[in-house]
Amino acid sequence: MKISAKTDKGIVRANNQDSYATGELEGATWAVVCDGMGGAAGGNVASSVAVQKITEALKSCCRSGMRPQSILNMMESAIHRANACLLDMARQDVSLSGMGTTCVVVVILDSTAYIAHVGDSRVYIIPKNGAFRQITRDHSYVQDLVEKGSITQEEARTYPGKNIITRAVGVAENIRVDFNEESLQEDDVLLLCTDGLTNFVRDETITDIIIRSDPSEYAEKLVQAANENGGGDNITVVTIAS
Repeated sequence: MKISAKTDKGIVRANNQDSYATGELEGATWAVVCDGMGGAAGGNVASSVAVQKITEALKSCCRSGMRPQSILNMMESAIHRANACLLDMARQDVSLSGMGTTCVVVVILDSTAYIAHVGDSRVYIIPKNGAFRQITRDHSYVQDLVEKGSITQEEARTYPGKNIITRAVGVAENIRVDFNEESLQEDDVLLLCTDGLTNFVRDETITDIIIRSDPSEYAEKLVQAANENGGGDNITVVTIAS
C-alpha cells in the first residue's frame, strides 16, 4: 500500500483544526482523519486528541488474521474511547466546552477496507477506470435535506447551514458510528478527506488528479487544488493506493 497524506490550514483560516495519522502494522494499513470544531482551542484539541486516542487503540489491538467483526468492534471501541476522553476534558476545562470532531477511520486488511465514521468527513474509492464513488454518508443537516428531496445534491454544495453536522465525537455520551466494508481491487485508490477538500474541489477534478498523478503526489496536488479554488477551510487528505 502506498500512503500519501497532507494537511493544510487553507488560505482563509488562521489555524488548522484538522488532524490525521496513518500507518502500517501486523499486515494492516490504517488511517484516521478528524476535523475539529468548537473555537480555535477546542477544535484543535478535539481533533488531535481523537486522532491520538484512536491511534493508540489501533496500535494496541490490531493483529493479522482478525475477523471482520473483530476489526469493526476494535474501531468502534477506539472511537468511543476518544469520545469519552473528549467529554472528560470538556468537563474539567470550561474553555473546551462544546468542542467536538468528525472522524473517519480506515483499516485495510487482506484487500478489504473496513471503514468507521462520524460526521461529514468522507471516504471515497477511485478505481482505475475513474468511477469516483463516495462510500460514507454525511451526518449533516444538508444531507438530511437531500435525502428528503428538499434540495438537490448540487444545491447542497452552497446551501446555508451546510456545515452543520448531526453527529460528532465528543459532544454526547452516546455516539452512533456508521460502518462500511469494501473489497479493494488492484489499482484502487482510497481517499479520506475533510470537507475543506470536497467543498472546493469537484469530484471530476479529484478523479482527474488521481488518474494523472503519481501516488506520492496525490495529497499534495489535491490540497493545492483546494487552495487554488479559494482555500476557505482547513484541508486534510489521505490517500491509500493498492
